[in-house]
Amino acid sequence: MRKVCLLLLTMLALLGMSLSAEASPFGERVEGLTEITGVRVSNSQDKTRIVVDAKAPVTYRTMVLKDPGRVVVDIKGAWLSPQVKRELSVSSSFVSRARVAQFDPRTVRVVVETTVGKDNYKIFPLTGGPVPGRVVLDFGRVGPDSAGATIALPDVKAPTKPAAPQTKPTKPQTPQTKPQAPQTKPAETKPAETKPVETKPEEQQTPQDAEQAAQETAADTPGEQPATESSTDAGIAAITGLAGHSITIDAGHGGNDSGAIGPTGVTEKSVTLRVALALQKILTLEGATVYMTRTTDTEVSPKGAAASDIEELQARCDVANRHNSDIFISIHMDSFTNGAAKGTTGYYYALGSKKSRDLADKVRAGVIDQIGTPSRGTQSCNFYVVKHTDMPATLVEVAFISNPTEEKLMNSEDGVQKAAQGIADGIADFFG
Repeated sequence: MRKVCLLLLTMLALLGMSLSAEASPFGERVEGLTEITGVRVSNSQDKTRIVVDAKAPVTYRTMVLKDPGRVVVDIKGAWLSPQVKRELSVSSSFVSRARVAQFDPRTVRVVVETTVGKDNYKIFPLTGGPVPGRVVLDFGRVGPDSAGATIALPDVKAPTKPAAPQTKPTKPQTPQTKPQAPQTKPAETKPAETKPVETKPEEQQTPQDAEQAAQETAADTPGEQPATESSTDAGIAAITGLAGHSITIDAGHGGNDSGAIGPTGVTEKSVTLRVALALQKILTLEGATVYMTRTTDTEVSPKGAAASDIEELQARCDVANRHNSDIFISIHMDSFTNGAAKGTTGYYYALGSKKSRDLADKVRAGVIDQIGTPSRGTQSCNFYVVKHTDMPATLVEVAFISNPTEEKLMNSEDGVQKAAQGIADGIADFFG
């Protein structure tokens, strides 16, 4: 019996040592750390790009592990926001899996399982653009414009089949005929149940990995080093592949139309405009051409407050159709008589293209990933602005302004910025 007890105590001690290498709970965050606010993935024909967003420039350490081949990036003096997904969605011939975790109380670890060879990936910092600090991981056909040193990956084969390119949405050459009557949104047409946000488990480092990592070649790279050409505003476009795309952003309501009003008096028109302006900045800095239906608290129709509902809605569609935009994004806040209703919904025209549904789904998912709201799904609709635009279009209900918690979130600068980033992430995912 005594031997059994000693064995159990030894096992518990070893377990404790293993657990001590993991991160402190998020509630015990160490003071003075830089917050990691997001980790994004984009795929193109030539490469997979992973971008780590931070609230300030960071330093990091890279290393390589074998069996399977992994590139590990340890970001020092950093804290991972609880809203960041731990398991990243990757569909690529260059990267088989990617995940992120709080490795210890002061280190955020990114682990990428890849099959690319030693000349086919680069890791470098960016300090320009809408996010104060970034670390970029490129896998695939990396060009000389990327900054930073290449770390050799041992004994792995390069991919033999590149990812298929995604074709650009095809748009009609002329706008559709305007209908006789506007389509108004129902008071509440959402599903009865709300789906909770799925949380992925944290990446855990085994003692074997730690021992092996210590034997590998590692390099410390300062994230605050001077930016190269690739970190200028023009170079940032490559991060999400948005360069060359034309996007129309519609901030719902405006002027005499306040939209829904929250419990403390926050208006839908004010929130949608703030999110739209933040989104405009993000997309522009990442290389997209952005058109806005409004940039101030006003109606869009030249008739102003005298315009009919049809004229006002059509004026919003006209902005997108006139510029022949690639996509149209209409931003709204939801509302219901029951203040407990909550969540994010993506809408697309019921008889529209499959690309509209795909756009709606990706934008909704991007918002949820950033602000942590429950998913109310992607639904078909007959809303005027998504029906009468000549390109893939979605209307996203970001959150419920009638819900006190979500009203408070979306009236905060943090909520506005995260919602805008979520929409941008969804757009980037759509364009691939």
